[in-house]
Amino acid sequence: MIASIKQRKLAGGKSALYLHTFNNGKRERRSLELSIYTSPMNADQKRENKLTIELAERKRAEAIIGLQDKKAGISRKDYSKDNFVDYFERKGQERFESKGNYGNWDASLKHFIKCFGKIVRVQEVDLDLASRFRNYLEFEAETRHGTPLLQNSRHTYFNKFKACVGQAFREKVLKDNIAEYIEGFKQGETHREHLTFEELQTLANTECKYPMLKKAFLFSCLTGMRWSDVNNLLWKDIRHSESRGYQIDFKQKKTGGQEYLPISETALALLPEKTDLNERVFKGLKYSAYHNVALFRWMVDTGIKKHITFHCARHTNAVLLLENDVDIFTVSKLLGHKSISTTQIYAQVVDRKKIEAVNSIPKLNL
Repeated sequence: MIASIKQRKLAGGKSALYLHTFNNGKRERRSLELSIYTSPMNADQKRENKLTIELAERKRAEAIIGLQDKKAGISRKDYSKDNFVDYFERKGQERFESKGNYGNWDASLKHFIKCFGKIVRVQEVDLDLASRFRNYLEFEAETRHGTPLLQNSRHTYFNKFKACVGQAFREKVLKDNIAEYIEGFKQGETHREHLTFEELQTLANTECKYPMLKKAFLFSCLTGMRWSDVNNLLWKDIRHSESRGYQIDFKQKKTGGQEYLPISETALALLPEKTDLNERVFKGLKYSAYHNVALFRWMVDTGIKKHITFHCARHTNAVLLLENDVDIFTVSKLLGHKSISTTQIYAQVVDRKKIEAVNSIPKLNL
C-alpha cells in the first residue's frame, strides 16, 4: 500500500498537487484541489507553500487510513452531507452557561449565516470558505447599528469559527482542521479601566446599597477572580494549611483551568460569616441591570467618574500587582492566563516606572 503526493505544473507559476495511490496492484490518481508556487519568490509564498503541503500530507495520511479501513472492513460515518450551521449552533449552545462566551459564539454564527445562508454542507467547509468568511468579517460585516465591526470583534468572531472548526475536526466531523491554515485577526489594543489603590481605599470606606456586592467587588479587586468565579465560590473551596496559608482551590468557569490561588489577610477579612461548606460564599449576589446600577451609584457616591464594571475589579488586581513590582510571569499565573501575552496588555497601563525612569535623568542647567 503506497500513497504519495505528486506535482504537475500549471500556468501562472503554480503546480497542482495530486495524490497517487498503489494498492493491490491498482494505481489511482486523484486531484487534491491544492496548488503551490513552483518557485516561491518571497517569504509569504514560502509560508503558503509550507501550509499547503502540510494539508496535502494530512490528506495523504487520511487516504492511507481509508485504504486500511476498507481492507479491514471498517465503515466510518460520513458527515459530509450534514449541515455545518446546525453543528455550529450546537457547539454554541454548549457554552450557554457562560454568557459572554455564548454571546460571542452566537454573534459569530449569525455573521456566518449572513455570509453563507442557513445551509452549508460539511463538505463545503474548506480553506476557501474560511477565507471568504474572514474577508466578510473584515470588509462587509456590520454591527446591529450599521457600523463596521471593530477589530476586536472581528478577532473574537473569527476565533469562535476557528474553534468550531477545530472541534469538528477533533470529533471527526471534518476531515481537515482548515482553520490552522488561515491567519486570523490580530487583537486590537483596548482601554481596560481600573482603579488606583487610592480609589480602592476610598471605596472601602464608602457605603454601598448592597453590602454583599461591596464585599464581592473588593474581594475580586484583591484576588483577580472573575465575576463568575466569585459568584460560584463555595466555602469548601477556601482551604488552609500551615505551610501555604489560605488559598482558593477552584476551576475557572471561563477557561475550565484548575487554579490554586493564595489570598491575603485583607481579602479574608472581606468574607461574610461562614456557613455550610457547600453553600455559596457571597449569597444573594446577582448579575443584573439592577446590581450594575447599584455598582455605578456606589462609584458616583465615592466621586469616581470612571466607567467601572465588575470585571474592572480583575483589571484593578492585575495593575496593582504590576505596580507593586510583582513580575509579569507571576501575575499571569495568579490571573490564570494561558498566555503571558494576555497579561502584557495590563503592563501597558502601568506607567509609574516609565515616569520614574524619565525623572531619574539629572536636570540640565538651562
